[in-house]
Amino acid sequence: MKTQYENLSKEELIDRVITLEANLSRLNSLEAELIQIKRMIFGSKSERFVAQENPSQLSLLDVSPKTEEIKKVPVPAHSRTKKESKKPSRNSFPEHLERVVKTIYPEGFDENATAPRIGEEITEVLNYIPGKLIVEQTIRPKYKTQENKIVIAELPARPIAKGLFGIALIVRILIDKYVDHLPLYRQNERFKREGVTIADSTLGDVPRQVAELMLLLYQELIKQVIASGYINADETPTPVMDPKKKGKTHRGYHWVYYSPHEKLVLFDYRTGRGREGPEEVLKNFNGFLQTDGYAVYDGFESNDAITLVGCMAHARRYIEQALMSDRERAEHVMQLIQKLYATERTIRESESPLSGQQIVALRQAESKPALDEIKSWLDEHLNIVTPTSPLGKAISYMYARWNKLTVYINHAHLNIDNNLVENAIRPTVIGRKNYLFSGSHEGAERSAMFYSFLGSCKMNGINPEEWLADVLKKLPETKSSQLYTLLPNHWKRA
Repeated sequence: MKTQYENLSKEELIDRVITLEANLSRLNSLEAELIQIKRMIFGSKSERFVAQENPSQLSLLDVSPKTEEIKKVPVPAHSRTKKESKKPSRNSFPEHLERVVKTIYPEGFDENATAPRIGEEITEVLNYIPGKLIVEQTIRPKYKTQENKIVIAELPARPIAKGLFGIALIVRILIDKYVDHLPLYRQNERFKREGVTIADSTLGDVPRQVAELMLLLYQELIKQVIASGYINADETPTPVMDPKKKGKTHRGYHWVYYSPHEKLVLFDYRTGRGREGPEEVLKNFNGFLQTDGYAVYDGFESNDAITLVGCMAHARRYIEQALMSDRERAEHVMQLIQKLYATERTIRESESPLSGQQIVALRQAESKPALDEIKSWLDEHLNIVTPTSPLGKAISYMYARWNKLTVYINHAHLNIDNNLVENAIRPTVIGRKNYLFSGSHEGAERSAMFYSFLGSCKMNGINPEEWLADVLKKLPETKSSQLYTLLPNHWKRA
């Protein structure tokens, strides 16, 4: 029986083979993408990797229920298998919280009972008294002097001149919006339940007016970040209402710069994802710039003042995505990358902080051999693995950025990855899910300012509500030369 290929020439057969190989490669690529999408939807979001030593071990996508822990418990005269009971421990509530005490006496007894009191049992529950809106009334008596002059005390300075809201309420509005991601219209619904009607425009003016007051402090934050000498950079999209696009939102971007040493995060809003934004912000920057593989950052390679540093976490993610399609080879690289992170964990968790010299020495002793092995593996497999496969893409990513990925081992103050700036971005993603979009480009710029301040509070372990209330009081009287003292990394509680 003749097949469809018997009458084909050699050249036609070669063409068919090439086409079939291309289709197979495309099929493998689509299958890998499908696996990754399924994992994103159904799988664990943790990036922790556990090598499989045998097929019986759980895979990265295993979502089967965990079995209860079984423990042998000795019982007199025999042994019995029994499930270990794990009662949740209850922590006591903080001492600084006000205690409202209620005493319940047995029937027939009261505080004047003559029977001896032999003890008591105390039960505590955490409860809540809803916050109340109040009206602060300031009375300023007027007096007429002997010279027929009218005198009256000056009103204390307020963050918003002639504004309707006090500092505590202004802070609550901003914290609700930018920390707890409660849009202004939802806040207004809450005020209505309290019996207070506030015009939407009045409530919407609060972020704008406070942003105008804090503009100089925001410029000081920019100056401090740029002067730090080491920055992590990343960007995240943010939808913005645009009157030019009816029924659609404009895709703007928050460019995020984090200074690990100063613990300051800077959000900078731009209408696009082009190089204009980072080039303008970083035009006076001198030091190390750590980024992912986005091509815009490659433009800084020609800038002698800037040294580009790669992100090992991004490289690791590419390798991790290849586990499903080429586990044996991808797992080998993952294990080597794990050694790099084990060294960084040793540095972080050292009982006494390591000196810069000790950190470099440890990285040279432990991380460099692992990096050398990864590089040899990349050289060996660069031309073997199909470029369009998940593993091929991972190899291409790492190979093209190898010098940047290894910069950190020679500089104690550099991190292995860009994860800190990604952590700073996460709250904005939650916010987008709630308020969906910014009402204007100016609104997106204001959001960038507040995310910068409040994100920096988080990085410094500061209560953002306390910080904002204190800064709004002090800012009008703070000299330009002392503005840095109000930034979260220098701020001290009164």
